[in-house]
Amino acid sequence: MTDILDTPAEPTFRERHASTIRTMRLYARTFRNNGAAMIGLLIIAGFMFLVIFGPSIVPYPEDALGATHIEQKLQPPSAEHWFGTDEVGNDVFTRVVIGARVSLQIGLIITGISMLIGVPLGIIAGYVGGWVEESIMRITDIFLSIPGLILAIAIVGVLGPGIGNAMLAISLVWWPGYVRLVQAKTLSLKSAIYVDAARSMGASKMRIVFVHILPNCLSPIIVKVSMDMGMAILYAASLGFLGLGAQPPFPEWGAMISVGRNYLPDWWWYSFFPGLAIFLTVLGFNLLGDGLRDILDPRGREK
Repeated sequence: MTDILDTPAEPTFRERHASTIRTMRLYARTFRNNGAAMIGLLIIAGFMFLVIFGPSIVPYPEDALGATHIEQKLQPPSAEHWFGTDEVGNDVFTRVVIGARVSLQIGLIITGISMLIGVPLGIIAGYVGGWVEESIMRITDIFLSIPGLILAIAIVGVLGPGIGNAMLAISLVWWPGYVRLVQAKTLSLKSAIYVDAARSMGASKMRIVFVHILPNCLSPIIVKVSMDMGMAILYAASLGFLGLGAQPPFPEWGAMISVGRNYLPDWWWYSFFPGLAIFLTVLGFNLLGDGLRDILDPRGREK
């Protein structure tokens, strides 16, 4: 009976994860105190709402598939058509909302491919060093020396216009930024005390990279991805505006602006609302990225 009474109680969930809970509270407080980051979070929350529920709430879903209503063409914003109609009578509000899902796919694919190329090359360059690092970084410098949008236009010119080729082209010019970021972070980490300790205990290079270096590179990568999402959407819209990206009647914001500019200034709503969607989305991701940087950078928290 005495042994049973003396047995210590099993720690609760809160006690087992007290450190994690304190860290999450610190993150939440830091983010909450950043007014710009909260605005960015609200904008992105609205964007994600449109991505998830947009196809279910739009009044004319067939208008995103290329339907035509010539008798309703170029009507101004009204209770029936909140953002007006385009040159074939399609509801601009419907096409802008459906375009949010397209824009998210563009951002995810471009940043995903860029990470798959850039992160491994950055780790290899930073950890291996020598001629391997020199080769990777000189190739990276060549890509960085050419304006990204110009190079993307050249690649799409070779591959042919289309949303798929546009995303591939932008991905091929986007990866050098991840190489630079991860290489610099890896250089600072590979001489850290805990990495030297793991090496002295006989840990393999693969274990050191995946257990000790890569997890500590995640914070700057997450911040860069959050900011690159908006810029990738902007680049894709730029190619669409030039006629090299999505082709009408595909509901992509840049392509909509490209067609709508032919109807300015009288039918201003055709270009204004897709442009406003691009502006708010890019702004939201940038503000959110600033907030994440404040959270994940200890020096930023101290300030």
